[in-house]
Amino acid sequence: MTATAPRPTTDAGPEGPSRASSAKRAPTRRAGQGKTPRAFYWMVVPAVVIFFGLHTIPVVTGMFFSLTNYAGYGTWSFVGLSNYLNLFRDDRVIASYLFTFGFAVVSTIAVNVISLAIALGLNSRIKFRTAFRGIFFIPYVLAILIIGYVFNYLFANSFPTILQSMGLPGANILADPQWAWVGIVITTVWQACAFNVILYLAGLQTIPAELYEAAGIDGASSWRQFRSITFPLIGAYFTINMVLSFKSFLQVFDQIVALTNGGPGTSTESIALVIFRGGFQGGEYGYQMANAVLYLFVIILVSFIQLRFLQRREASF
Repeated sequence: MTATAPRPTTDAGPEGPSRASSAKRAPTRRAGQGKTPRAFYWMVVPAVVIFFGLHTIPVVTGMFFSLTNYAGYGTWSFVGLSNYLNLFRDDRVIASYLFTFGFAVVSTIAVNVISLAIALGLNSRIKFRTAFRGIFFIPYVLAILIIGYVFNYLFANSFPTILQSMGLPGANILADPQWAWVGIVITTVWQACAFNVILYLAGLQTIPAELYEAAGIDGASSWRQFRSITFPLIGAYFTINMVLSFKSFLQVFDQIVALTNGGPGTSTESIALVIFRGGFQGGEYGYQMANAVLYLFVIILVSFIQLRFLQRREASF
């Protein structure tokens, strides 16, 4: 009886040869595939150079001069952090901060409430809906400085005349230190609503109509649908509008120049106006650069806190 020699085994198994052949047939990655062409980088270079020259260099230069007593001309010397410390003892600077933040809070709330109401109306099934959307966007196209001068004429001439013809007391509110800020708020809200309406419309159009149909079948009222469906689903758009509006209103400048020029007295001086007047007209370049740097970090901090708070509110819905 003879023993047969065992057949040699291979690690490949029954599928070994096919796997080996498929590995050989696998296409090799071409050299340079997946890499961004150099032409794209060269196209970005001009934008980077312009941004660096017109933004980064002036910012760094301003931060440097904020540590000096530079008046905008002549010689200068280092004063360290004394400019920053003096800001907290300057009554005019503190008053401008209080006015600017108060104005920004009131304007942000008014803009978003009015814009959301207008967007809800323009998103409904009404006649000439497209035409109305174009009309409400017109204020955003106009320059805010021109709008300011137009409203200045209205507040100073037209509105008092109309009120007096109706037997009501009519006066130019821009000449009243206690009410001048109201005219600035009205002008700002009228112009700023256009952009916010567009954003809210974009958010409203992402909500499926089936949700409202189902809610209507369940007997939900219009207010209930807005509170439970509309507002939670446009939460991201609400966050963007609130952050952008507040940041923009903290930098208010053009409307004040056109309407009151900071008056009566200094009752409507914003921080941007104080920086402009002191830095370019009052020989306080280094001091106001410190004010500008401080305000830059204040805006960044406020925007960050506002964004985090509103994003948490979105998650709670």
